[in-house]
Amino acid sequence: MPERKIGLHDFLNFPEHPVLFAVTGNHDSELSSRPHQHARGQLFGSLRGLLSVGVEDAVWVVPAIHAVWLPPHVLHSGQSHGPYHGWSVYIDEAACADLPAHACTLRTSGLLREAVLRACSWELIPAAPLPQEQAHIASVILDEIRTLPVEPFGLPLPQDPRLQRIARALIADPSNNQGMEHWASWAAVSLRTLSRRFVTETGFNFTAWRQRARLMRSLEMLAAGVPVATIAYDLGYSSPSAFISLFRRSFGHTPANYRHQLST
Repeated sequence: MPERKIGLHDFLNFPEHPVLFAVTGNHDSELSSRPHQHARGQLFGSLRGLLSVGVEDAVWVVPAIHAVWLPPHVLHSGQSHGPYHGWSVYIDEAACADLPAHACTLRTSGLLREAVLRACSWELIPAAPLPQEQAHIASVILDEIRTLPVEPFGLPLPQDPRLQRIARALIADPSNNQGMEHWASWAAVSLRTLSRRFVTETGFNFTAWRQRARLMRSLEMLAAGVPVATIAYDLGYSSPSAFISLFRRSFGHTPANYRHQLST
């Protein structure tokens, strides 16, 4: 009887071999996944389009120059915004021992992308080790995950339930311009505690965090084809030029240039 080739479901249920498995997908419509976890570590990113990822303590918006690393057993969800062409690498739990211990975003390299795309073409056998050439490429992928710079390309969430309630309300409606006094009263927390703990638990003061939430949403809206002026006004900026200026300072590109990069 011929050996059956591995599929993603089979792969996730074989804990030892192969050391990693890579897949790629092309979706013309939005793709979403409910919160889930698996025993293997996962690295994923996009070749075209934009992806947002939710983990327990953060929300990340991931453009094509970044990838998300998830250690084994990390609960996560994902959603693409507009057409999306992405890739994912699943890594044996034992091989994750010296990889980043916490979920994070990594700036990808050309070497990593090429190695991943090569791995996506493999036809693997369940519970079988990789041939020597494939094992070498797998080691390159692991070395890149181990050494690529970690970048804070997301929106950290506070741990305090009262502050997290405020944060999630602002994520749902980032254009809300209510001041800290309103939000402190709304969440039944003192203004001083709100101010102090937001910095302690997220690394941003309240105003900077809200601005970052707006910028994260603007990336999603750009991927969906929303006009720049509409984005600016919908997110509460005083003018399109104010939004464009802040976007350029934050990301190094104008919104129009960024949108172009997503489609190429």
